[in-house]
Amino acid sequence: MGEVRTRLCLENYEDRCLFKKKYIAETEVRKEEIDALVDTGAVMLMLPQDLVEALGLEIIDRAIVTYADERKEERDIAGVVNVRIGNRQMNTDCIVGPPNSEPLVGQIIMEGMDLLVDCSKQTLRPRPESPYLPLLKMK
Repeated sequence: MGEVRTRLCLENYEDRCLFKKKYIAETEVRKEEIDALVDTGAVMLMLPQDLVEALGLEIIDRAIVTYADERKEERDIAGVVNVRIGNRQMNTDCIVGPPNSEPLVGQIIMEGMDLLVDCSKQTLRPRPESPYLPLLKMK
């Protein structure tokens, strides 16, 4: 089957708010474009520490994460980051991974943007029922 990767456009949400209020120039909004592994077993977005620092995200909490090999480790949570995949976007927090680790896209991103894993094309795509905007359940 192979791994599914996707392109993420990441942006510091607080910087974008400061730009909208005309406190900083748009060129001062910290942003990065990266490739990330889509991990249907992961819950949250995980970004490496060096990327979190480059984006200027604040550490806001801590959580215990369980890895695929069942190890548990306490990790920082940082935010808020704006994540864009294709024409969909959302604001979220992220787990801070070790420096230079591989970024992971978890279920919160896929659910919030209403995206499906397309294994045959090895990509993320909008659900057929919601081609233009995310369709989110409220019941």
